[in-house]
Amino acid sequence: MKSSFSKIINSEIPVLVDFYADWCGPCKMLAPILKEVKEYLGDKIKIVKIDVDKNQNLSSTYQVRGVPTMLLFKDGKQVWRQSGVLQKADILSVIENYL
Repeated sequence: MKSSFSKIINSEIPVLVDFYADWCGPCKMLAPILKEVKEYLGDKIKIVKIDVDKNQNLSSTYQVRGVPTMLLFKDGKQVWRQSGVLQKADILSVIENYL
C-alpha cells in the first residue's frame, strides 16, 4: 500500500486523506461532509479514505493516533492535519488555500 499511496499523494492537485474506522461514530459523521466537499470541488481535489484497521503500517507512518484524522497533501508534501470532525465550510477554507 505504501508505494501506491506515495503515487496517490504525489499529485498535481491537492489530496485529502481521511484516516477512518468502520466502528468510529465521528467518522460516520464526517463521511457525508467529505462527499459534499468532493461534489463542490469536483476534479480540483482527490479524496482518499484509508481504513486504519486495514492499513496499520500507513497509519503508523503518519502517526495517526485517533480517527477521524484528515491529512492534506500538495505535491506529495503534507501541508495540513486535523483530527476530529470539521464542517464543510472549514474544510473548504483550508483546501482552497492550496488550489
